[in-house]
Amino acid sequence: MEMLEKVILIDDYDREIGTGEKHEVHKQGSLHRAFSVIVWDSADRLLLQKRHTSKYHSGGLWTNACCGHPRPGEDSAAAASRRLPQEMGFLCPLEAIGTIRYRAELDHDMIEHEIVHVFHGIHDGSIVPNPDEAEDYRWASLQDVQADALAAPERYTAWFGKYLKAKWPVMRAVPEKSN
Repeated sequence: MEMLEKVILIDDYDREIGTGEKHEVHKQGSLHRAFSVIVWDSADRLLLQKRHTSKYHSGGLWTNACCGHPRPGEDSAAAASRRLPQEMGFLCPLEAIGTIRYRAELDHDMIEHEIVHVFHGIHDGSIVPNPDEAEDYRWASLQDVQADALAAPERYTAWFGKYLKAKWPVMRAVPEKSN
């Protein structure tokens, strides 16, 4: 018998209020906790993955290196470190850079309504994507990704478009020096 994956339901302040089955939560649009990982290389390029077309939503779209949901009782940082090697075949040190809340209606009658804990890391080694998760990957400069997402937003996941607009000071591999 297949185990149903649970996600953490939260209130507007990111406080846990219960759990729900992942697909049902996305059909109802219930607010839940998620995480995303943004990976750079030392050449200041972003790692993008193309979600496998069989994913339950947003299949075939380009997005950040890794995303998912912490399990009940699991910290978001631990979940990000668990999931990155499962999706992309490597692990690197991750640093929290903030949270973002969004709601988006997606394909397959799914609704993302999340408070996302965003992490970033730097990786220059090999990448071995899980073919069930990612059908492709690429490295690209932030400027190239922003230009492409502006020209063809339908090629990117709803959440990644939000991240590109977020203006975090560490949305780059090497943070800008302050004067």
